[in-house]
Amino acid sequence: MTRKPDSFEDIPAMADEIAQLMASRFGGARRGERPDLSVMVRRRGGALPDRLRRKAKTLARADRLARQPRIARQLPLQDLGRAHAALAAHLQPLGEIARFQGRAISMTASVVFGLLVLAAVAIWIMVGRGTL
Repeated sequence: MTRKPDSFEDIPAMADEIAQLMASRFGGARRGERPDLSVMVRRRGGALPDRLRRKAKTLARADRLARQPRIARQLPLQDLGRAHAALAAHLQPLGEIARFQGRAISMTASVVFGLLVLAAVAIWIMVGRGTL
């Protein structure tokens, strides 16, 4: 949900999306469990930067207050929309392909470095024995 919230009825959907993103990025949810945002902030909120942790707590509080329509109409929707956008941008995963490519490049670089060190040691030994 990247659009601006139109009414207080959009707040639970925004909070659920952020809770799912936190669970997928940081863990903290068992298989099949869908904890709400306040639980995820309590479990894994420390993994967020301070500025985003405050926004997550604000969104979790708004999610709790959105269950009461009279109070929910008084919530600042623009601020909550900005908080949701900032949290979603931070928590979006890089993508499986990018993570796979990163791991493949890292492993290839390690192997090439190992072979380079091995070749240097072999040349050093050959020079020491006088065969090269």
